Amino acid sequence: MRTTRLFLWLALSGVLTVTVVSQIAAKSAADKPPYAIEDVEQQVVLYTIHRGGFDDIASVMMNLFGLAGEKGLYPSEPLAFTYLNNFAYTSSEHWLTEIRLSVGKEALKLAGTLGKFTDVKTLPAMKVAVATKPEGLADSGPIYEGLYTWIVRQGFVPEDRPSETFLTNTQTQDYAQMKTKIMVPVRKIPQK
Repeated sequence: MRTTRLFLWLALSGVLTVTVVSQIAAKSAADKPPYAIEDVEQQVVLYTIHRGGFDDIASVMMNLFGLAGEKGLYPSEPLAFTYLNNFAYTSSEHWLTEIRLSVGKEALKLAGTLGKFTDVKTLPAMKVAVATKPEGLADSGPIYEGLYTWIVRQGFVPEDRPSETFLTNTQTQDYAQMKTKIMVPVRKIPQK
């Protein structure tokens, strides 16, 4: 688990020394999760930055949903986490995670008024490489490993931090029981 976590956060930090782990290489193509490149439209998000481990993350998420309700904002997409630093080199009390709710453009009137670590912003349209973590899988490390390898093989490079959108009801608080969509912003490597 520690090795997988280390690799995952090396990959997430933008270090592109992607190595296919032998268990990934041994899997047949049918066993691999499907990967794809998708276009994501511009979106407005209400977000908060959480510092620390995930033991208390439920209260942070509930506060964000509460703020959205208080301000009359209605999420148009499931909750997403964007991982901002390398967990392999950072102790858990300093992990940084941006928790996002996609909301309507009317939320932009609140930009700059919600606090030091909570705000509203516009995310640009982008290309993302995607994979799905199924319910019942506690360790998403192999999916990230495979996705980062696939990205490079397709002639792309990661352009920003990865996000995970929670497709299962997040009240379960058990990551293993959640289905998630992993998205890595990418750009095509220019051909010489």
